[in-house]
Amino acid sequence: MALLLGIETSCDETAAAVVEDGRIVRSSIISTQIEIHRRFGGVVPELASRNHILDVVPVVQEALLAAGIGAHELDAVAVTSGPGLVGALLVGVQFAKALAYGHDKPLLPVHHLAGHLHAVFLHRPDERPSAAPEFPHLALCVSGGHSAVYRVDRPGGGTGRVALLAQTRDDAAGEAFDKVARMLGLGYPGGPIVERLAVGGDPKAHRFTQPRFKDDSPLDFSFSGLKTAVLAIIQRSAALPEGQALADLLASFQAAAVEQLVDRTRSAARAAGVTHVQVAGGVACNTALRERLRQVLADEGLTLFVAAPRDCTDNAAMIAGAAFADLPSERPLRSRPSDRLLEVRPSWPL
Repeated sequence: MALLLGIETSCDETAAAVVEDGRIVRSSIISTQIEIHRRFGGVVPELASRNHILDVVPVVQEALLAAGIGAHELDAVAVTSGPGLVGALLVGVQFAKALAYGHDKPLLPVHHLAGHLHAVFLHRPDERPSAAPEFPHLALCVSGGHSAVYRVDRPGGGTGRVALLAQTRDDAAGEAFDKVARMLGLGYPGGPIVERLAVGGDPKAHRFTQPRFKDDSPLDFSFSGLKTAVLAIIQRSAALPEGQALADLLASFQAAAVEQLVDRTRSAARAAGVTHVQVAGGVACNTALRERLRQVLADEGLTLFVAAPRDCTDNAAMIAGAAFADLPSERPLRSRPSDRLLEVRPSWPL
């Protein structure tokens, strides 16, 4: 049995978790900063860093307490070292360095997106493990900062385990949801608000053109045009839409965004020759996306896997879980001189 502590501070969540053998979540604690950033309509990097400094120690302590262990009982410490906000990443990495060195444990750097791709494999001790995708499989990773399709060849927390098949050329899907919500004065974060207000709306009330590319990357995403089209509708109106008009606009926007994600994923799955597909990241919580993906992929003879909503958004359990495959082979597990040289990587291709 191996117990890993995961630490995640890449954006606006301070999180810590203890995971057993890469899959069993013994504890998962998240301190969110949504209320702090809400009045600004988005994440303010400096505020995020300051609040990580305040929260990281009590969050880690709570994670260890909830797991019923002390730091000396850990086998390793895993931390998100990129990509993300540089100041936010520094808080988590520096704390993880000190903790690992102080308790003579290996320190394992984890790519944030590799964590998201591992979330589908997690479960709690009192839960029956859900079916999980086999390797290789296809992964649609969609969040506020990322929208990409990967072929996932093997597990792990670093690079070299996946092949990039498609990515966004401008806005990420979650970013588009946030910006549309901001245009309409609906608040932050925009994804859950748009999904809730789109219920009862007509997804065909407004027609939005899907982007098509004829170059070497025809499967790439683009959401800037969709966002601009929504802005044009708002600007043509005498006032911000309300009631049914608002529901219709949001339902149409959501349907267009979902259709683009689903269409590209289906095409990528065909090209990759896989039968298992997963969707990961915060936008994977969107019910319309889940249902449409499941329907379309089933028609293609493909099986969809989605993590529990609690594990789709940023958390540290996915970080600890992803790092399990990277545990050093030598025993006993101890701190290594190279661990103290770990640096953050705000921009880090997977």
